[in-house]
Amino acid sequence: MKHPAQPTAPDIAVRKSESGEKTLYIDGSQAMQQWEAPLMRRSAEILCRNGGEFLECGLGFGLSALAIAQQPNVKKHTVVEVYDEVVQDFKKSNPDLPDNLEIVRADFFEYIESVPTGSIDGIMLDPWLPKDMRDDADWWDTLMREQITRVLAPGGRFMSFFVTEPKIEPRWEPYFDEVLIERHSYDSYSTTSYLEGRPSGVAYLQSFTNRH
Repeated sequence: MKHPAQPTAPDIAVRKSESGEKTLYIDGSQAMQQWEAPLMRRSAEILCRNGGEFLECGLGFGLSALAIAQQPNVKKHTVVEVYDEVVQDFKKSNPDLPDNLEIVRADFFEYIESVPTGSIDGIMLDPWLPKDMRDDADWWDTLMREQITRVLAPGGRFMSFFVTEPKIEPRWEPYFDEVLIERHSYDSYSTTSYLEGRPSGVAYLQSFTNRH
């Protein structure tokens, strides 16, 4: 399932302002910012409500990775990150990791093909992706039908990036029976460029589940 538009060696930088605002840049684009931490923590609580084994695509600053691993009854959490610079920055900032947290250096979209069917109780998918990957509807359809829903156990949860409009994410909706939506307020940085002109407002966390 590797996508041809996935960059193999992008320019990666972590920058921290004098006021403490921390941003991860990939190929000049903002990939993640530290202000997202409360949304990531709440996402982890929703995703891990029933415990078990979890899988995450994309590490970023490790906000959700640590939050998931620290939830009660989480036996194992595996985070798959394609870029070594991101992994090394995370490990430098977090030298003592929870015993149930494993960081795998690989392409998630290839890695998931080796995951046993029905073995995962929850998936967090929130990577930085180039536009050609984000907009490839046929590729996403194949990924969701053949891999994401395959590896999830019955009742397993799937979550992705938060949205800022009160509507179900159409990219995921066709593949699941149920969706839980929670509203949460947020305040981003004045420099945040990926929220379509909404520096503060309401974020919607969406958890998707198949009953069987």
